[in-house]
Amino acid sequence: MIQLDEKSYLYLLSVIPVMVVIFVLLQIWKKRTQRKFADLGLLKRLTPDRSNFKSTLKLIFILLGLASLTMALVNPKMGTKLETVKREGVDIVFAVDVSKSMLAEDIAPNRLEKAKRLVSEIINQLASDRIGIIAYAGQAFPQLPITTDYGAAKMFLQNMNTDMLSSQGTAIDQAIELASTYYDDEEQTNRVLFIISDGEDHSEGNVSNAVEDATNEGIRIFTIGVGKTKGAPIPLKRNGIVESLKKDSQGEVVITKLNEEVLQEIADEGNGEYINGENTDEAVEFIKEQLNQMDKKEFEAKQFAEFKDQFQWFLAAGLLFLFLDIFVLDRKTKWLKKLNLFNER
Repeated sequence: MIQLDEKSYLYLLSVIPVMVVIFVLLQIWKKRTQRKFADLGLLKRLTPDRSNFKSTLKLIFILLGLASLTMALVNPKMGTKLETVKREGVDIVFAVDVSKSMLAEDIAPNRLEKAKRLVSEIINQLASDRIGIIAYAGQAFPQLPITTDYGAAKMFLQNMNTDMLSSQGTAIDQAIELASTYYDDEEQTNRVLFIISDGEDHSEGNVSNAVEDATNEGIRIFTIGVGKTKGAPIPLKRNGIVESLKKDSQGEVVITKLNEEVLQEIADEGNGEYINGENTDEAVEFIKEQLNQMDKKEFEAKQFAEFKDQFQWFLAAGLLFLFLDIFVLDRKTKWLKKLNLFNER
């Protein structure tokens, strides 16, 4: 496994395409200027030892040198040993509503982005708990199985959007049923499911039965409401610009509202709590307190240890390329000229 110690230095790599563009423009300018001075045949006789390839080779050495030195600053680290460590925590599954109603902007910037921020902030408060992610709309879809890799969880979380599931609606019962399959430890007593939604349930299934089955398996269900009870229209955008508002079959603008009653009922039946997610800090703090009160289950997890710095290899390569650039001249090398590797005769 590889870790990047100082990712902020990666922006230095943007210099490379700029240098390539400048080099190309400079070569075009040189050729135009030379043609004004004399024709191509005369120029070859005046500068017989001038190499057309060496200038490009020197640029390649400089670019490779800069890239290598940049990676040396980034300092990649490689995990050399895989260890099994014992950790204590709770198994947590986040079920995030990605239906179209989550595009409503009654809570900034919209309900879905607010939901993703809430989950991200909750993850930031975790220490050794295992987490999984589910996306659901008209059906539920597994995004990330139970893991301790919080970085991967955030990456999957940020990629979630309302177009990832073709079937629309809000099948909360399917999300609960799918979450029940995430907990792989039969001895785990602390199983937690967070449902982040506006509470609009359009499923034909029975949510109460799904909640009852989940609680029988030892799963506590917390619900987090995003949106406002007064409701808002659903904007339909293209390239970030609102083109229209979602309408029903009668041509009326759809107003989607936060249904706290449904979420409260699910939380009550699921031995959990309903949390209004409008204030992120308060919601996260409350959830943190709830998780801290739960007994932790010990489990084993494999992770890389003994990460070793690898910057020295990139530093050596960078210095080597820059050293080679110094000794590569623009004129033809005599022995290479005889071989004519670059067809420069």
